[in-house]
Amino acid sequence: MATYFSILLVGASLITGLVWLVYALAFAPKKVAVGNADIANAASGSGDMPAVVDFCKQMFPIFFGVMIFRSFIYEPFQIPSGSMFPTLLVGDFLLVEKFAYSLRDPVARKEIIKTGEVKRGDVIVFKYPLDERIDYIKRVIGLPGETVHYRGKQVFIEPVCETGQVCSPQVPVSLRSQGLSNVQEHGDVLSMFTETIGDVKHQILRNPRIMSPASTHIIPQDHYFVMGDNRDNSADSRRWGFVPQENIVGKAVFIWVSFEFERSEDDFLPTFVPTGVRFSRIGGIN
Repeated sequence: MATYFSILLVGASLITGLVWLVYALAFAPKKVAVGNADIANAASGSGDMPAVVDFCKQMFPIFFGVMIFRSFIYEPFQIPSGSMFPTLLVGDFLLVEKFAYSLRDPVARKEIIKTGEVKRGDVIVFKYPLDERIDYIKRVIGLPGETVHYRGKQVFIEPVCETGQVCSPQVPVSLRSQGLSNVQEHGDVLSMFTETIGDVKHQILRNPRIMSPASTHIIPQDHYFVMGDNRDNSADSRRWGFVPQENIVGKAVFIWVSFEFERSEDDFLPTFVPTGVRFSRIGGIN
């Protein structure tokens, strides 16, 4: 979901639309005035017109439609790593709902109108704060103003406490062990847990052989604390900080196709060629 592609779509829409519009408003009427009926028909779409203008007329609706769809409705996203495993797998192709929280202009990404609130447990796609050319996908754990404590691989959330209020204690995120999973990373068998955060129940993975240091994170206003579901194999807010609200691209809502890429070492096909389709994964995202 590169910004360059958005700029390309906007530019293509503007150029093709302007060429068609200028021809229809400036050149076609002059030829009508001198009695050229064929060119008059061209202005109404029924006659001959210069090849460049005809191309722009045909392509403008396509460029404009794709731009509107990707900028304001849904945008495709491919899972590049295993940081959200087991919720999302490498090879999953998602639809990201662009209007879930706000509508933004496709070039400068300035907010046009706010449409919703980010909720705890949402899976979001966002511009990586340290390099906004890169898109990341993680799960929202902490909301603006809250304090997130992480110790013993357990998440504790301390709600916002206004001045003069009696502050609530830290609340542990509900976690239920599912035993060892069938997933291995670097030879280690990962443990699986069912986590309930907000209104969302989902599974996470932890590596029992990796020790995680305790940490406390006070979330600034208009920022969010995010984590990957593969807790010991995820670069997230524990490492690089918070996600500004303006960096959020949208909410991941649907897996529309999922490809397998596993192959034997002697396979002659390039690694980017899929070896199968995981039809069972098509559907909504928790």
